[in-house]
Amino acid sequence: MRFTAWLVAFGLTFSLTSPVLAQSATAQKAPTTRDRISVVVEGSGPDVILIPGLASSRDIWRGLAARLQQSHRLHLVQVAGFAGAPAAHDPQGPVIGPTAEAVADYIEREHLQAPAIIGHSLGGEAALMLSARHPERVSRLMIVDALPFYSLLLDPSATSEKATPGAAAFRDTLLTATDAQMEAMQTTSLARLAKTETARPSLLAASLRSDRQTVANATYELMTSDLRPELSRITVPVHVIYAYDTSYGIPVGNVDATFQSAYAATPQVSFQRIDGSYHFVMLDQPEQFERAVIDFLSPTTRTIKPIRLPDEFSTGASMPVPVGKNQEQ
Repeated sequence: MRFTAWLVAFGLTFSLTSPVLAQSATAQKAPTTRDRISVVVEGSGPDVILIPGLASSRDIWRGLAARLQQSHRLHLVQVAGFAGAPAAHDPQGPVIGPTAEAVADYIEREHLQAPAIIGHSLGGEAALMLSARHPERVSRLMIVDALPFYSLLLDPSATSEKATPGAAAFRDTLLTATDAQMEAMQTTSLARLAKTETARPSLLAASLRSDRQTVANATYELMTSDLRPELSRITVPVHVIYAYDTSYGIPVGNVDATFQSAYAATPQVSFQRIDGSYHFVMLDQPEQFERAVIDFLSPTTRTIKPIRLPDEFSTGASMPVPVGKNQEQ
């Protein structure tokens, strides 16, 4: 796969749940619904909030939830307008920022005591916003295949200002595409985002149920929101999981350096690369992913010292940095 194609697919997809994880829970409570999010609560134990990605369903976590609900109380978020959920009352505005605030309000309203947060893709960016702006409300973060500024994937020297024209044009393309064009776009993207072929038909069917305006606005927001200046305000440990596969056609060190440099301002950060996977790590490598989450939630997990790259790599330039499971710096 060409690197540019991988970057576009990584940052600008609209995929959802898979047939592997689409089974409904038999013991789940009715969802707690607000305008921006709804939340289903399962299990008992320490609180964990799970936020899915762009146009994704909460069912993307179903396999993980089956493992965790015996030992943790899970709060499975569904973002309004995604995966067939009703759009917010004002679908014209931002999506990620209001979602982060809605989760923060949910934590306060439900009297949760600093839960752990796990977010995939757009959900990871919402988790970063939440933790930077309400650091007292969380205990730790797991960010799954997400960056604090997605346009870095297309241009390592990107700024919000430079990214805005392209983001606006892409948003307009989404809004004016016919249903047939959207389906073709999704089909192409999913081949680069889910390595597990059996997951793709269900992902495609679910993606087309998302509200088009909500998806377009969220994509624009992802491309123009640079959270790197806020990372220093995150006071809890942050564990970043990201995917790599040899079919990307680029050196693994390039991917390592991109993630490590993007999170360089985070005070407590660790990295774990999961190989043999595309963007949907929880579908492509479910066992490795579930082990990583269990380790992350373990009360004996040690705080990881910050990683600092040399100045010449601060914009995401390639540098071969060995990153593996549970790497400590």
